[in-house]
Amino acid sequence: MTTSEDHEFSDPPPDAEALKLIAALRPEQVQAIDAAVMRAAGRNWRKVAFVVGTAMGTFPELAPGIPDVFYTQRVISLVSQGRLESQGDLSRMRYSEVRIPRQAGEA
Repeated sequence: MTTSEDHEFSDPPPDAEALKLIAALRPEQVQAIDAAVMRAAGRNWRKVAFVVGTAMGTFPELAPGIPDVFYTQRVISLVSQGRLESQGDLSRMRYSEVRIPRQAGEA
């Protein structure tokens, strides 16, 4: 069941403990998270929540304790780099979708 609250607010930001874990990530860990997000995305639209959940489950030991909202931030970064396309409100992972951009001439 959804409530009006589900439709009004963005996903919550990371808490203080999560921010410490995020700050401690090494560049190669962030790159691995980005790669996991890209593998979870596809050529068809997929909910950001699905992509994030799949990426988080790929290598749970890669970045233990890193919250889903960080993965969502990585999705947003990949969209801004043009590596993913999006539709919907990316600040609300259940109400947005991403896909790998289609190449010219691709159906």
